[in-house]
Amino acid sequence: MDLAEKILTLRKSRNWTQDQLAEQLDVSRQTISKWESGQSLPELDKIIALSEVYNVSTDCLLKPSKVDNLSLKTEMLENQQQQILQREQKRHRQFILGMYAAAMYSLFLAAYFIGHYYFEVWNPSVIFSEFLIATAILIFICAKRIKQWNRD
Repeated sequence: MDLAEKILTLRKSRNWTQDQLAEQLDVSRQTISKWESGQSLPELDKIIALSEVYNVSTDCLLKPSKVDNLSLKTEMLENQQQQILQREQKRHRQFILGMYAAAMYSLFLAAYFIGHYYFEVWNPSVIFSEFLIATAILIFICAKRIKQWNRD
């Protein structure tokens, strides 16, 4: 793997855009593009800056090695796995919040039907009040759960 491939692979392993890397190195996006395509080489001070940004040695950047290639690919796979895990956790949390909402509004409907059937309560203000109470409880439960997830 040559320097151009390493710069590209390291940038992608961190899910950075060329603009983000360029900003960190104080160069243009076009400069990053030229480095990654092999059209030009970074100057020595930028190679040092690259090694600091990516937290690798200059040897890792400059010397060809199959071990470096493997470690970079491993790091990319680990980052992808972490992203998949985070997406799955987000989807699970959304499902949990949806289930809280379904349960709360099911209780609201049950209370409505019980009140209407047994107590013949058909006052729109009572129904609306029950709905608002169910919504407030739902918001409280969801906020508490989200706060707990943020602590974890």
